[in-house]
Amino acid sequence: MRILDMMTFVILARNRHFGRTAEEMNSTQPAISSRLAAMEHEFGCQLVHRGMRDFRLTAEGEKVLQVFQTVLGNIDALKTSLKSPASTSPAVVRIGAIDSVAATWMPDVIDSLHKTLPNLKIELTVEGTKLLVHGMNKGEFDLIFAIDPAIGDGFRSFVSCVWQMIWAGSPKIIDPDRVYSVDDLSRMPLVTFPKDTPPYRQIAPYFQDEQVLASKLTSSNSLFAMISLVIDGFGVAPIPSVIIRRELRMGLLHPIKVSKRFPPMTIIATYQSSTHQDIIRGVVEQARKSAAIFCASVDPATAWTV
Repeated sequence: MRILDMMTFVILARNRHFGRTAEEMNSTQPAISSRLAAMEHEFGCQLVHRGMRDFRLTAEGEKVLQVFQTVLGNIDALKTSLKSPASTSPAVVRIGAIDSVAATWMPDVIDSLHKTLPNLKIELTVEGTKLLVHGMNKGEFDLIFAIDPAIGDGFRSFVSCVWQMIWAGSPKIIDPDRVYSVDDLSRMPLVTFPKDTPPYRQIAPYFQDEQVLASKLTSSNSLFAMISLVIDGFGVAPIPSVIIRRELRMGLLHPIKVSKRFPPMTIIATYQSSTHQDIIRGVVEQARKSAAIFCASVDPATAWTV
């Protein structure tokens, strides 16, 4: 069994698409299909269910994937151990994160990795959850931190932290001593993420449960643009309280007392476990540590790890 064949199968299992696999491997779809057919002939069983819109591994394919991932990981580790520090070329880890993560504990992740893995090059992309998950599925990221996980063969996910969410508003338009009902909030201008985004999915049910909708809506795909809009009095918004600690201390924003609390926001990490396993595991472990350190440094009611 060639290393090329094992790499082909692992990448194919991750992409779930012959065309994307061929493009990633600088090859052709017939060549990828031929390698898969040769492996199935050698093992004497079908490894992949093929359908017009359905691509999934068979039970035998899952077993083969696990073994191939282990073998390729061991090969990567062997290559690393045989290289001297002076000759080691920088490895690249592509990380994607939503802006609330990028602004809190992500800098500690990057700083710690630069100290412990000086040859590691980090490419950080800050985007919304939808684009991060899409990029992960296309093989553009090795690790993402978002509201939704990416689902696929070769992906692993875990909860990295949880944000407390509060309704916040400017003293220009809210009374900090008043208790607001859902109906009260529905009649106020609302600042939120665009419709059909994961954060919006958390906001809409809050009102739909009470059979009311916000009367005025201003949307932005940037959390910090939303915060600026709320400070300027364009509306109220549900925001992770840990993100607006400074604005709350300065009195630019006030937490709104509400009769119905907003649910917390879970930040989910998804990482690629098919390639560069030792490096990715190290990055994931540091991310866990940095998230825990950050949560321990703030009010435990505002951010916590599971």
